Amino acid sequence: MQEVSHQLRCVGCSAVILPDSVEKDFRCVDCGELLEVEYPSWSAAGAPIPALATGPRRAPNPGALRWLWHERLQSKLPIDQSGVWRFRELLPILLHPEKAVTLREGNTPLYQLLQCAEELGLEQLYAKHQGLNPTGSFKDTGMTAALSQARERGFQWVACASTGNTSAAMAAYASRARMNSLVLLPESKISWSKLSQALDYGAITCQLNTDFDGCVRVLAEVVRRAPVYLLNSVNPYRLEGQKTPALEIAEQFEWQIPDHVIVPGGNLANSSALGKGFIEMMHLGLSTKVPKITVVQAEGANPLYTSLLHHGGQEIQPVQANTRATAIRIGNPASWRKAARVIQQTGGYCEQVSEAEIALAKAEIGQEGIGCEPASAVTLAGLKKLMRDGRIHRAESVVLLLTGHTLKDSEFTIDFHRGTLLREEETAGLEREISKRRRATLSLEASADAVLRALEAAIEA
Repeated sequence: MQEVSHQLRCVGCSAVILPDSVEKDFRCVDCGELLEVEYPSWSAAGAPIPALATGPRRAPNPGALRWLWHERLQSKLPIDQSGVWRFRELLPILLHPEKAVTLREGNTPLYQLLQCAEELGLEQLYAKHQGLNPTGSFKDTGMTAALSQARERGFQWVACASTGNTSAAMAAYASRARMNSLVLLPESKISWSKLSQALDYGAITCQLNTDFDGCVRVLAEVVRRAPVYLLNSVNPYRLEGQKTPALEIAEQFEWQIPDHVIVPGGNLANSSALGKGFIEMMHLGLSTKVPKITVVQAEGANPLYTSLLHHGGQEIQPVQANTRATAIRIGNPASWRKAARVIQQTGGYCEQVSEAEIALAKAEIGQEGIGCEPASAVTLAGLKKLMRDGRIHRAESVVLLLTGHTLKDSEFTIDFHRGTLLREEETAGLEREISKRRRATLSLEASADAVLRALEAAIEA
């Protein structure tokens, strides 16, 4: 399965497109919908087209694949040390995979959340921490795949619109590949920690007087008019890399798939990528089921939640996004149709949570000694609602996908512990829980007595 043998299919009208015929905006010329990668020799949906139908469908041996992927963990080769390219048999998108641009992304830990599980009465609760990727977010797993594709196709420039994490990942991988990168950011409401990464990695960074969705519109015009390769999540090769955490989760569970995987909902490509990974695994006999995939959005940026609630996921109404969780402050998500389909295919849910619920959940994850960026914490906040409603039961196994590192938005954390993050009306009903989680710094005189008094007060509390 090392040869390139893929095609792209429209998620709207099911038109099939050869890789060399894809439009620069990665949309279907017939209906304008997004594309996804499939492999005619073994994909679940892969109806071969004449140019690729060179023989019978060839499904790989699942036992041999499991052994091979485990053996590569001992390899010294960069491509084998990557948690994406280690699974390259399931993403044969490059002619020369040994030349993939990698920073040893993936292979991230699966933590048990013992304190959170105890408080919820849940027997098995885990966090798959994608924030421990090289640039601190899950975007690295998609960027290694799509940017490697760009370099193999001869591009010198890559570009993205970003709320922060995509720009950091793209700039890092472009720099590693000795390519040039262009970043378009909204002028306000971004994380300076994330912006600093793009600058440090050498990107040409432009802040536009608009929101994220406005940046996307401007970038679409730039890509049409210049030889620039688009690396936003509309690029289907991004999702091929982003499906590999599903393989890692299965491997970490010894190929026994968890009952639920809960994912933050921003531009909505990640949930559909994970769903694709789990569905392909079951199709190939690597697993016997798929988890229920649930997407959780912030109340101020909830177009998918509203779509599924009022329109069955058949249409979406963009919103003016407003949430402090910058990574998911997106009001017109490009991959909404893919995400809605995966939720419905797997029997999952879509939920929304408030700003106070996000902040509280972030602090609770932090007190597990793990930490995450605010957008990641919607997963735990959503889980609480799903358990209260009886949609998730205490005997079921749950994996929260943490998408970003806690240092991605340190100002959020500091403001929470100072008590300046949330307005009084936002904390209504959660005052006690929030107060219990805050850890403001104490200003003391420089003496052991003062410190010991503070320690005594903390013990008594």
